[in-house]
Amino acid sequence: MQLSIKSDNYIFSRFITCNSDDEGQLLVQEVIEHLKYRGPVQRLLISDLNRPAVSRALASLRPNAEFQPLFQAAQARSRADWLYGINLTRAWTLTGRQAGHDGVLSVGRVQTPVLGLIARRDNTIRDFKPHPFYPLWVDLQVAQGQLRAWWAPKAHQPLDDQGRLIDRTPADSLATQLPGARGTLTTLDQQEKRQAPPLPYSLSALQVDAARRFGLSAQMVLDICQRLYEQHKLITYPRSDCRYLPEDHLALAQRSLSGACQNDDTLRGWLNGADFTLRLKAWNDKQVGAHHALAPTGKPADFSQLSATEGHVFRLIVRNVMAQFYRPLRTFEVKAEFTLLQEAFRARGQSILDPGWKPLFTTREDTPPLPPLTQGEACQALGAGVEEKETRPPEPFTDASLIKAMMNIGRYVDDPEVRRTLRDTDGLGTEATRAGIIETLVQRGYLVRQQKALRATKLGCALIAALPSAVSTPERTALWEQRLRAIAEQQDDPGAFQHALLEDLRVLLSQNDAAKLRHSLQTAQGEAAAPAKRGAATKKSYTKRKTTTTRKRTARKPKSV
Repeated sequence: MQLSIKSDNYIFSRFITCNSDDEGQLLVQEVIEHLKYRGPVQRLLISDLNRPAVSRALASLRPNAEFQPLFQAAQARSRADWLYGINLTRAWTLTGRQAGHDGVLSVGRVQTPVLGLIARRDNTIRDFKPHPFYPLWVDLQVAQGQLRAWWAPKAHQPLDDQGRLIDRTPADSLATQLPGARGTLTTLDQQEKRQAPPLPYSLSALQVDAARRFGLSAQMVLDICQRLYEQHKLITYPRSDCRYLPEDHLALAQRSLSGACQNDDTLRGWLNGADFTLRLKAWNDKQVGAHHALAPTGKPADFSQLSATEGHVFRLIVRNVMAQFYRPLRTFEVKAEFTLLQEAFRARGQSILDPGWKPLFTTREDTPPLPPLTQGEACQALGAGVEEKETRPPEPFTDASLIKAMMNIGRYVDDPEVRRTLRDTDGLGTEATRAGIIETLVQRGYLVRQQKALRATKLGCALIAALPSAVSTPERTALWEQRLRAIAEQQDDPGAFQHALLEDLRVLLSQNDAAKLRHSLQTAQGEAAAPAKRGAATKKSYTKRKTTTTRKRTARKPKSV
């Protein structure tokens, strides 16, 4: 957002620049109120710096008064986060001292539910008890080839909650009867599917892919993007939650991609395969908010001036925009169910009709194709076997999976109404804060990194165990977002929201229990905290002050706190 403030006699600030969302409105309004300006203010809303888009925005300035509800919602959120964090942090820190912990126990509306996700996942992994299960396969001869199908046991068989057979006896019995048995293809589902290329990146989507592909932490990806944006001028604004591009960018895409690909063989190869006559859904003004998706600026990259990781991230950004000029991936997917000995056996396969954009991402085929099949055709079992497998615990969180969980936090709540609210919001944290939240939890000794995994420390697990469950789960964020959205739409009152928060805080503070915290500190399981790093801030330095008798002494102005 750019905002021009004028009076009859002077212009005291030509522009105030910020985001066009509620937080941007808060920043601008605080400046206006600090300067005690009461004159007219207009907003110039720009999400695209191309000349036509700027010209259209200049022709449609809007009064700042229209956006006061956004300011009220952002102010309510800011005050609520401050009240929530400072009161709970102070309360549990003081209780921690009573329980024998010498240090700050930091609590926050976003960071603590994120820590709760990891601590609960670690507890699930730690408490997991594996059990065996027994899939049965059969090799079938069909009219035009062979395939392998898997038994689908009926409900009366001994199954776990995932439908897996947990008693080997029925599988062994059936396996001995199958060789030579004849059957029929009873159900055949064949579909041609088209899959559009992945959209250009938002910051969080890029952090997920870069973590999976290159093992980069979310903070590393953010820092790399900032350098590519500010220092190298190779990409557009990176802290975006949008995966769409303005429609005006389509006409410039070939030129910007050609410039970006000049100095790299991989990028040039992708460029040569692009068809710039295609237009896909990535260019959509209706989907562009305060910022558009990450894209190359068109400046040729000097890879000798980029680190290896900067080059990797830059190629990912270019690739996802380039993929919009590749044909959709076309596949032929087959699901077949055979009946032998009155039992069902299922097979599935996939063949690629047109790889389209797929080679830019991977050439691996997840599911091999099946031979041509016809509904009702006969089959004969050639052989059968029973495999012994064991259930596995969930994987520990990584930067990639944690960022994805924060983006889709509704998956981790049970209440359907709360889940719907979280799905309609941005999840936990924002594009600009998620990486910092993870690093903050690491720095405060609540998390440690073990290769790619993020694990909760003993202190982190103890804090989650001692806090009320409402503090360490994401439901509170959903309830806040419901009311903040209503404030932004002038359907709720900020004062009533703050009053309800204060009542909520009193209830939470009443559950502060030193005995419970002491017990959790003594019994909590978790990883050992990483040793504290000694930095410049921990070293004491002493400077000798020079004094003179000819200089008049003046009182120092106290620092603000």
